[in-house]
Amino acid sequence: MKQIIAMGGGGFSMEPDNLLLDRYVLAQVPKETPKICFIPTASGDADNYVERFYTAFRPLSCTPCHLSLFQPDFADLRSYVLEQDILYVGGGNTRNMLILWKEWGLDRILREAYVRGAVLTGLSAGSICWFEEGVTDPLNGPLYKLNGLGLLAGSHCPHYDGESKRRPAYHDLILQGEVQPGYAADDGAALHFIDGHLHGVVSSRPHAKAYRVERAGDMVEEQELRVKWLGS
Repeated sequence: MKQIIAMGGGGFSMEPDNLLLDRYVLAQVPKETPKICFIPTASGDADNYVERFYTAFRPLSCTPCHLSLFQPDFADLRSYVLEQDILYVGGGNTRNMLILWKEWGLDRILREAYVRGAVLTGLSAGSICWFEEGVTDPLNGPLYKLNGLGLLAGSHCPHYDGESKRRPAYHDLILQGEVQPGYAADDGAALHFIDGHLHGVVSSRPHAKAYRVERAGDMVEEQELRVKWLGS
C-alpha cells in the first residue's frame, strides 16, 4: 500500500500544542514504534526546526531521526532513507528543496521508498512536492506554478485559508490553464491518499476545509470535500 498525507498546514511546525495530524500520520504504520525521519531541506536544515521536530516526536511512540543534506550524517543516503517507515518533509523554499534533492538523487530514493510502502507526509513545501504541480510563493513575488515529483496526479495549493493570496492565485492559474485541476487544503487539513487516490481528509482544527478545484468553462469551481476532525 502506497500512502501520502499532504498537509495544507499544521502539525508540529505550526501547532506545537496540537499534534493531532502528527499522531494520525504515526497511526498509519502498523508498528508500535515506527521509524519517522524528518527532512528539513526546504528550511536549509534549520537547527531550530529540527529541534522542534524532536521536541514533538520524542514523547510519542516512535523512533525519530532527521536527514540533513547540509550537514550529512549518514554512510549511505539510500539505505538511510529506505529503512524509515515515515518520511516527513518540512516547510520552506520548495524550489530550492527540489533542486537539492535532485542533485543528491533523493528524489529517486523517495520514489523508491513510496513504492516500498513508506508513508510520505509533510506540510507546505512538504505537501506540494508530492504532486505533479504545485502553487508556491517566492519572497516578495507573485505565486507561480512549480513542478513536483509527480507521485500524485494534478496540482496542489496549501495554506488555502492561511494566506490571502493563495486562493485567487490558484484560481487564476487553473483558469489560464497553467496548472492542472487539483486539491487545495486549509491550514490544519490533511489530504490522505492511498495508492494515488484520495482516501479521505482529516483535520486538526474543527473548521479546516479542503477542496477539489477545477475549471468549468470561464470559471473555477470548488467542490468542498468531507473533512473528519480528529479532535473529540
